[in-house]
Amino acid sequence: MSAAELTALLLFCTAMSFSPGPNTTLSTALAANLGLRRALRFCLAVPTGWTLLMLACGLGLGAIITTVPALRWAVTLTGVGYMLWLAFKLARAGQLAQVDASRLQVTFWQGVGLQFVNIKAWMLALTLSAGWVVNAAGQPASNPGERLAIVCAVMVAFAFSSNFVYALVGSLLRQWLAQGQRLLWFNRALAGVLVVTASWMVTL
Repeated sequence: MSAAELTALLLFCTAMSFSPGPNTTLSTALAANLGLRRALRFCLAVPTGWTLLMLACGLGLGAIITTVPALRWAVTLTGVGYMLWLAFKLARAGQLAQVDASRLQVTFWQGVGLQFVNIKAWMLALTLSAGWVVNAAGQPASNPGERLAIVCAVMVAFAFSSNFVYALVGSLLRQWLAQGQRLLWFNRALAGVLVVTASWMVTL
């Protein structure tokens, strides 16, 4: 991969990874409600799920998902439904103890699975596959396996670092949010972000 291609890849991954989305919103919410240590599980789940998704796209599964309308809608609606369910649970959490007991539980494997029902993630993986894996500066790549490994390594780093940064911000706000009804309204704001994101996903 040339220096120009790598630079473009890094810029693209920065813009896509650090912009707000369902993953970064959940990382912030988990850390604010449960603490940074508990949020790390999700921060690790995102790059794990992303790598598996990217490998699936490299094997051609992504093209099938996006070209078969029924499959595309199944992925989209499952992802939207899951995010709306999380938004509902988040919007009702007003105390740290409440949340720790039952309000906001996202396991590692749920975090991994979320990547597979995020149509935005599928489109991103397909863009990376088409732009950097199978093509090299506009020509068919002679080393797609090597290029796929580079893309996966870069995205693992960005997926973890972006979610960790958002989780760190959430954890720094934790003590301040514990006062009065601040946590409730913070959670409702993040729930609103999830609802907007879910609505936007339907239009992709």
